[in-house]
Amino acid sequence: MTQTAIPFLFLRGGTSRGPYFQRADLPVDQDALSKVLISVVGAGNPRNIDGIGGGSAVTTKVAMLSRSDRPDADVDYFFAQVGVEEAMVDYGPTCGNILVGVGPAAIEMGLVKAHDGETTVRIHAVNTGALVEAVVQTPGGAVTYAGTAAIDGVPGTAAPVALNFLEVVGSRCGVMLPTGQACDTIGGYAVTCIDVAMPMVIGRAADFGITGYENQADLDGDRTLFDRMEKVRLEAGERMGLGDVSKSVTPKFGLLSEPRAGGHISARYFMPWQCHPTLAVTGSQCLAACALLPGSVAHGLVRPIDASPAVVTIEHPMGEMDVAVTYALSGTGLQFHSAGVVRTARLIARGEVLVPESVFSGEAAQRGEVANTR
Repeated sequence: MTQTAIPFLFLRGGTSRGPYFQRADLPVDQDALSKVLISVVGAGNPRNIDGIGGGSAVTTKVAMLSRSDRPDADVDYFFAQVGVEEAMVDYGPTCGNILVGVGPAAIEMGLVKAHDGETTVRIHAVNTGALVEAVVQTPGGAVTYAGTAAIDGVPGTAAPVALNFLEVVGSRCGVMLPTGQACDTIGGYAVTCIDVAMPMVIGRAADFGITGYENQADLDGDRTLFDRMEKVRLEAGERMGLGDVSKSVTPKFGLLSEPRAGGHISARYFMPWQCHPTLAVTGSQCLAACALLPGSVAHGLVRPIDASPAVVTIEHPMGEMDVAVTYALSGTGLQFHSAGVVRTARLIARGEVLVPESVFSGEAAQRGEVANTR
């Protein structure tokens, strides 16, 4: 054997897709783990031609699952954002779209026992410490992927997966507003630095020289725009207490404009070196919080939002996403309590993915040089 076989499931979660592994089948050491994931995806080539990546940041994501030791969780979900053209792995963020597939994958792997009808899977997002409840459709005690739920950016319909995010404020920075301000000026641009489910730097599209209604391809071709955003993002990362973020995908970047299709706000979400074709689930929560936050850059752009509980509709390049929120406004600002979304997932393939023995040897796996179930 010149290659090592690693069992995996391949799922679409929301508008992203990637391999889902059991953590116990992968190396413990993070450097060794990164080498395996880079090989699996084929990172370092724009087409990911030597791996199963799809040549886009939404198709080079990896989920690693294990039973949780926490009393309030069934499954630990460890996420990795693997590079496309660069052979790198970032373990800093989490991914809400890939999270959509965690509940179904955990049941398929035997980590969680399914009930007849619906099964609630309590998920601990290892990267950020967040807790999420996923409600998976399991008629007859088995996951079903067929249903009538539709999400913009994915063709057809599928079974709904409801996600309820329980502890989202200060996911990385510890507080909602890590700079202490609802609005900062960085490099001459007004931005809101905010951490709800995902640290983000959010500005107004018009201030950055675009309308905010461009599609993904047009935005990805505007390198001047990315240069402007990156300069602001690097400074914002320092101010948010995240340090040097030049090699990290967090904080993400968002640009807002007035809605024009009946939503509350229009957004373009950056990952951060590509525009998202739709919208990240975690990013949608952060954008919803920004839309609710008095004094943020959303002021003057957002259509009035109902009192709590409410649904915030965010327009994106391929449609819109609804975020169900509970919150309170007071003299001290915004208290953001919870957020929920309904998305879909589908199991696409199952089997073994192969990596060269020079990257990960079968002998190492047999000796137990892999992660335990935590």
